[in-house]
Amino acid sequence: MPALRRVLETIRADSCPYSFNFHMHTAHSDGQLQPKDLIEQAIAIGLKGLAITDHHSVSGYRIAQQYLDDWKWRSSSLRSTSSNTCQSVPYLWTGVEINADLLGIEVHILGYAFDPAHPCLQLYLQHRAVQGNAYQAANVITAIQKAGGLAVLAHPARYRRSPIDLIQAAAHLGIDGIETYYAYNNPNPWKPSPSQTEQVQKLATHHQLLSTCGTDTHGLNLLQRL
Repeated sequence: MPALRRVLETIRADSCPYSFNFHMHTAHSDGQLQPKDLIEQAIAIGLKGLAITDHHSVSGYRIAQQYLDDWKWRSSSLRSTSSNTCQSVPYLWTGVEINADLLGIEVHILGYAFDPAHPCLQLYLQHRAVQGNAYQAANVITAIQKAGGLAVLAHPARYRRSPIDLIQAAAHLGIDGIETYYAYNNPNPWKPSPSQTEQVQKLATHHQLLSTCGTDTHGLNLLQRL
């Protein structure tokens, strides 16, 4: 986690989608890309780091990590027999997106760099939203952090309540960061929405929270949301 924290401290509006991407989905939740295809795109784009954030699941991450490990091994073998420069290898962090109740509305909380085998998280990795006390944002945040990860409020300007209220409440619960750089209207090419970004940036600074960026890809192109 310290390594990811250091990366997030450097994130800016232009970090995504060509250097880092911390919000994307595969066919293991509500996305269209297979994990292998997602990793191939990430390599082709030249990403330095990424996280697959399937809803309530890390099965896509596990397949992607295995494919990436195999790709690194193949690349290493090629380097030993060829003078050609191989493509850089992105770093893949664990990731997940979890539904939770915050101030009486449903929000999404992103988890990063956690131990996917930690007992505290197993309830949230069953491919479905939870109910009852576990559904409360405070408990989701705590579970992610107990598993060694960072908890981040996803797209804070997409909900039925002001991001001012939501970010303040999330900060009070000890959340680590917010998804500051997000394309709310799915522009092409992808870029963070100016007005929402400015507001969320100020709130992140005020509450001393980390900022993340991500395309929230659900389609077949990591450079777009849909």
